Amino acid sequence: MLRPCGIKGQKRKKREERYDKEEDEVEAEEQSIERAKRAMVEEKEMAMETSGKEEEELEGQTHEMAGIPIVPSDLKTKKPGLIFVLERASLEVAKVGKSYQILNSDDHANFLRKNNKNPADYRPDIVYQALLSILDSPVNKAGRLRAVYVKTDKGVLFEVKPHVRIPRTYKRFAGIMLQLLQQLSITAVGKREKLLRVIKNPVTQYLPVNSRKIDFLDFASGFSYSSEKLVKMNKYVAAVSDDVDIVFVVGAMAHGKIDCDYIDDFIAISGYPLSAAWCISRICEAVADKWDVL
Repeated sequence: MLRPCGIKGQKRKKREERYDKEEDEVEAEEQSIERAKRAMVEEKEMAMETSGKEEEELEGQTHEMAGIPIVPSDLKTKKPGLIFVLERASLEVAKVGKSYQILNSDDHANFLRKNNKNPADYRPDIVYQALLSILDSPVNKAGRLRAVYVKTDKGVLFEVKPHVRIPRTYKRFAGIMLQLLQQLSITAVGKREKLLRVIKNPVTQYLPVNSRKIDFLDFASGFSYSSEKLVKMNKYVAAVSDDVDIVFVVGAMAHGKIDCDYIDDFIAISGYPLSAAWCISRICEAVADKWDVL
């Protein structure tokens, strides 16, 4: 009689011990889960803090945009700078076939004739070469180029940041101009900085008040001899005050001329017709000599 009672009692004890162990294991698992959750929360908070610090450290720096690398330059200089305004740039968008394109005289001559337009007027390569001359100049790399503004033949005004590096091929440049005119801006990758953006007219609201505005329009259009004031570029720039920014207005069209009512002086630097790119290279060389930029 005692034997079965003893067996039952032992079994009860073992079951109770087993239940206690299971409860302990459940509690241990819950605690480990809570600790893991706390660790994850702490890691997220630390990641947010570090990312915030990194953003603060990176503030003011430039990032590269796909297709348009950024040229490092001393952007913090407070010395007088150089500003270019390219007027009447031939950048017109049209639907040719099934796609939109920037019209040019080489690829769209038949399309332009069918629409009663003169192919000679559609020369986007002129503004392309002009931008290359400006942005590749030592004056820009030294951080003395303040801004570049381009106004199309249709009156669209857009800004090009000085630290942008224009693509080396015209085909890629035309694609970027098409994207700019359709989307109104191009933003750098990794940051919300607009490297190119369409802005409101007139351009005078963006020019410094104390700047000297000089018009070289007739050089680009092939009428450099039309100005009565023929000067040597180095001497002319050297006479400009060192306390003012210099604004040069250059025509970016194949032929013709425009009227600018905000110009302080209209000069000629050669008795021969010059392209916009060659005119800009002379300007940048003279300004670099004035400011000792090598």
